[in-house]
Amino acid sequence: MKKILVSFLLFSGSIAIGYTQTIKEIWLDDLVIQKYSEGIPGVNAKQNAGGEPITMVKNTYQRGIGVQSTSVLSFFLKGNATGFSATVGVDDLGNRILSHQFYVLGDGKILFESGVMKWGDFPKKVQVDLSGIQRMGLLVMVEDQGYTKVYTNWADAKIAMKGDALPLTTPNLDEKYILTPPSPQTPKINSAKVFGATAGNPFLYTIASTGAKPIRFFADQLPTGLSLDPETGIISGRVNQRGNYLVVVRAKNKFGEAKKELRIKIGDTISLTPPMGWNGWNSWAKVIDGEKVLASANALISKGLKDHGWNYINIDDAWQGNRGGKFKGMLANEKFPNFKKMIDDIHAMGLKLGVYSSPWITSYAGYMGGSSNFENSDFPDSIKNNKRAFRYIGKYRFETNDALQLADWGVDFLKYDWRIEANSAQRMSAALRSSGRDIIFSLSNSAPFSNVEEWGKISNMYRTGPDIRDSWLGLYHCTFKLDKWGPYGGPGHWNDPDMMILGNVTTGTEMHPTRLTPNEQYSHISLFALLSAPLLIGCPIDQLDAFTLNLLTNDEVISINQDPLGSSARLISDEDGIQTWFKKMEDGSYAVGFFNTDNFGKNPASYFRWGTEKPKNYTIELSKLGLKGNWKIRDVWRQKDVPSAKGVINTMIPYHGVSLYSIQPIR
Repeated sequence: MKKILVSFLLFSGSIAIGYTQTIKEIWLDDLVIQKYSEGIPGVNAKQNAGGEPITMVKNTYQRGIGVQSTSVLSFFLKGNATGFSATVGVDDLGNRILSHQFYVLGDGKILFESGVMKWGDFPKKVQVDLSGIQRMGLLVMVEDQGYTKVYTNWADAKIAMKGDALPLTTPNLDEKYILTPPSPQTPKINSAKVFGATAGNPFLYTIASTGAKPIRFFADQLPTGLSLDPETGIISGRVNQRGNYLVVVRAKNKFGEAKKELRIKIGDTISLTPPMGWNGWNSWAKVIDGEKVLASANALISKGLKDHGWNYINIDDAWQGNRGGKFKGMLANEKFPNFKKMIDDIHAMGLKLGVYSSPWITSYAGYMGGSSNFENSDFPDSIKNNKRAFRYIGKYRFETNDALQLADWGVDFLKYDWRIEANSAQRMSAALRSSGRDIIFSLSNSAPFSNVEEWGKISNMYRTGPDIRDSWLGLYHCTFKLDKWGPYGGPGHWNDPDMMILGNVTTGTEMHPTRLTPNEQYSHISLFALLSAPLLIGCPIDQLDAFTLNLLTNDEVISINQDPLGSSARLISDEDGIQTWFKKMEDGSYAVGFFNTDNFGKNPASYFRWGTEKPKNYTIELSKLGLKGNWKIRDVWRQKDVPSAKGVINTMIPYHGVSLYSIQPIR
């Protein structure tokens, strides 16, 4: 940090008063720069985005920030900065094809733009006056087209600040407003209307119901082999005969009774609706353990989420130990002293359990994977201490061993994580199908779109992009660009944008409240529902506040996601900063979401939140959605019918917010 003394001379009447202002030069790489980043790939201090020295045109820089792909860095200066300087360009290890553009923006205006820069171009110097600027943004724009190693640099980057002031992260102080009314005391059944299982495999389905406790559960015409626990609503057993079974499930308390038709399909397809539950990575990362998993399961129940259909408790990376046991499969490490009992306890709650693995020798976090260069799958310190070097498929593979071990434990879900290729996915898919248990198979991450039909054949869900980050850029990239994937998702094979970024998260930094504004969080849940995306909570469940819990327990929103037709919404218009996503439902109704994206990504200033944004009024005739005749329009978040619509929807949409409607035919 370098201090500069600046002298000023002020005049008060006829008396001259002089004083000295201290200016500090703050290197960006001395900040916890990840806090300021809104991009999906991480940022590095004093290194390029790949963890190597910052080098441009064979010159190495000791200071600076390395970023990847489209990068957004936001700083709240409060008028306390005087200038910014850096040297910008494409890293020598970066992509040699793509075009990049660097921008410095202040309070919505472009203060510097580099023009198009490519690999091999000489770096450009940046010198910007920040006097009076409240918010500054550093932007690298690139259409990365799925390429890797899209590395660029802000070398020697520093901000000159007055006195002891420091650059702050952009504030997120918007009011958390609750739209959904509380559930009534009368029972309401919220679990999925359809459930698929394989003949002869263990069957577990829990009737989810809100309403005053205690509630007793009943089921009429259960297929042979299944039984219902009337106290818990758990339906379990095995059905040996293939076929479709229509069951009526009922929930009764002292205030009334609810009933719902449940279609049980015993055949070849599981995961007939998108999975709903929790994943541990963005909550606890590598410090996950058995106690935290059981605590999360208990919190899913105590917070009432189970009553709305949430039922998966998924352990991510860092549970894996060595290989052994009767199947010579992957066993749990010392953080999970009784893995089988933990799973049994979770099943007894009416919940399901998932785990994580990788076909590589090591997982991303450096734990044992599903292959090895040793026939006995030895995992010596030479591998543990050099984990990045073993992110590849080993000579010996153990898919069958691991699938049998998972089935023996009673695992219900497997997240398989690597840079996806078809051969490894096919092998594990076949092993799971032959294991004797229904295990949802989830592929992660960044499934190539060119193979989208293949992913649907061999898995139940597949990640459509990279790891999501808790920013509007992260959300937009992972969800608002999924229209082309829409036709390929459906019952048994879902397009997966990654975990949800609500509550307190640890996406790349220490745990912190999501950086999404309340408006953006409503958009987040709404689009996931419209896309029929898997719903996996990515934060500690016991820390959910009333606002976040309200977001996750609107049964009308959830029913859009869980609709048995499984159709993904399509983007039917993008005009004047409003996107319209339209979804067909099984009963002949439709769901539509109007999103105020404010033309995000279409100009440099749109990548940042300047604090001056406004809501937009939007009016549309139903005929423009292809809907003729009489329709009832319902505000889904408020769970209220829109009066006197007369074939027109008129709504005020907050900045980065949404208006979500159900449109039902009047017969």
